[in-house]
Amino acid sequence: MASPIEHLDVAIIGAGLSGIGAGHRLQTECPDKSFAIFEARDAIGGTWDLFRYPGARSDSDMFTLTYPWRPWTAPESIGDGASILRYLQDAAEESGLNPYIRFGTRLVSADFSSTTSRWTLQLEIDGAARRRTITCSFLYVCSGYYNYARGYQPDFPGLEDFAGKVVHPQFWPADLDYAGKQVVVIGSGATAVTLVPSMVDDAAHVTMLQRSPSYLVTVPRRDRIADAARKVLPAGAAHRVARARNVVYPLAFYQLCMRLPRVAKAYLRSQARGILKDEQQIREHFTPAYNPWEQRLCVAPGGDFYRALTSEKASVVTERIDRFTPGGITLESGRELAADVVVSATGLALQSLGGAQLSIDGVPVDLGDAWVHQGVLVTGVPNLGYCVGYTNASWTLRSDLSSRYVCRLLKYMDRKGYTVAIPVPEAGMSRRPLLDLSSGYVQRTADVFHRQGSGRPWTVGANYLLDTPAVLLGNVSKHMAFDSIPGQDATRNRKKVA
Repeated sequence: MASPIEHLDVAIIGAGLSGIGAGHRLQTECPDKSFAIFEARDAIGGTWDLFRYPGARSDSDMFTLTYPWRPWTAPESIGDGASILRYLQDAAEESGLNPYIRFGTRLVSADFSSTTSRWTLQLEIDGAARRRTITCSFLYVCSGYYNYARGYQPDFPGLEDFAGKVVHPQFWPADLDYAGKQVVVIGSGATAVTLVPSMVDDAAHVTMLQRSPSYLVTVPRRDRIADAARKVLPAGAAHRVARARNVVYPLAFYQLCMRLPRVAKAYLRSQARGILKDEQQIREHFTPAYNPWEQRLCVAPGGDFYRALTSEKASVVTERIDRFTPGGITLESGRELAADVVVSATGLALQSLGGAQLSIDGVPVDLGDAWVHQGVLVTGVPNLGYCVGYTNASWTLRSDLSSRYVCRLLKYMDRKGYTVAIPVPEAGMSRRPLLDLSSGYVQRTADVFHRQGSGRPWTVGANYLLDTPAVLLGNVSKHMAFDSIPGQDATRNRKKVA
């Protein structure tokens, strides 16, 4: 006889920052819920397990990128990729989540049945070697929005003629040798800004080739307030002090950028001027055509990127590519950049739901027609949470709020005996992209995500201080429709499933 189909109260998709945080919140705030975390890769960490390029790090401070329930105790304010990965591994182990993570398991499709109020999930296991079907009452997607299988790669003319090595940071070869070689990094985003100072000591020369400039902000490598707090307070209390400071300060700077962009521009230029001391270079390479925070700001810890440019081993070129040649890259001006290694830091490819197909009663769901609700639910789709973080602050600040809201919703449904929860959109709302940035990697795929609407609760939010009370204390039932299936007891206790 066939084995019965496994059923979970909650299925969490992804074991990165969001998924581990969601698992912790679920087991502490909804201890009677059965759940499992499904991870397509073979390790914890998501982005931080995938990205292995030199200098890989976060643009956010570690006091807000890490969880409020597990202090960051390392001295650095900006953590490198390896440190973040170790932190995640330790957090999962200390929370007892490892038995609940099912590695090598990718969500292929999810279909919600209005008859049973359950999702049926089709899972690929061990690279499609096996398939499995399970059901769950609530589906919580914590896979982020990156496509882990491919990055964005423009179609460069003549690329096949290039005699050197071309690599994409998302798939960095462990054996890549660039010592003593001419390296060209194509791009001007966070990855390119990270790579240049990380490669400059070993390479003969590193050139960052950008089509247009981006803004950079210099931040300290260590947090003086955190260092002072650690001297007089226990680790947890010191972490809370540093976390509070690092919530307020970046938010204040973001508001400055939004309200007084000229002042913000002048401040950023002054940072560059203090290290480069070259006004012409600043005008040519570090004066974008857009205002600060219309795209993400790139972070230079300790001004490392600018300091690399003050040596003779790094430079910036702002021009468009004409074509690749056997020995390098020819620019539209006719200038040729010699290159042995080209790093195509040209951006990320985005996808929704980790590439899974979503349907209701067999009818495919188009997320592009839906709105976000409370930053996590999706209009028109029952019992679904889609976790995304802030774009103007640490990802985890928002993702943790989302997980806590999901727990509030689940407990409310249990109290009322509901088995179905679905947001109901207001009429006549305007539409904005879910990721409200003008960056090319966002604009290329904006239509595959649900949208933001007008005002609360139809936005992801951009202010943690205002979002926290709205998400954690607001009316859970507002703008929501609920239902129950006769004969199903939504309040019954179940053991967790490992």
